Amino acid sequence: MEKKVQQYYKLKAKQKELEKELAGLRQEILAHVNEAGQTEAVFGTYKVKLVTQNRKEYDDDKLYQTLSDPELWRLLSRADPAKVASLTKLKVIAEEKIAHTYDVKTIQLLQVDKQ
Repeated sequence: MEKKVQQYYKLKAKQKELEKELAGLRQEILAHVNEAGQTEAVFGTYKVKLVTQNRKEYDDDKLYQTLSDPELWRLLSRADPAKVASLTKLKVIAEEKIAHTYDVKTIQLLQVDKQ
């Protein structure tokens, strides 16, 4: 078992290193493509695509005050954007009612495919 724990530890350390390297490469690629004013680019046999998304970041306190119904809040238990979106789509919560409870954050996703 000690060997398994040792291997796990080594792999987790390697994973952290890889994630750090990936984050750096991602930032460099995003900067290069953004500077060129593009959303898609081809580098050799690789296609890079930038996808912009808007994500809602809810304020737990504001959302709780707005949805003070204990049964409704129990369904959420915290401001989970996926749960809130589901309840909004199901018309359990009116979008207009909670519009003041979140900020919209724009993020860029990086997709790299081999052609």
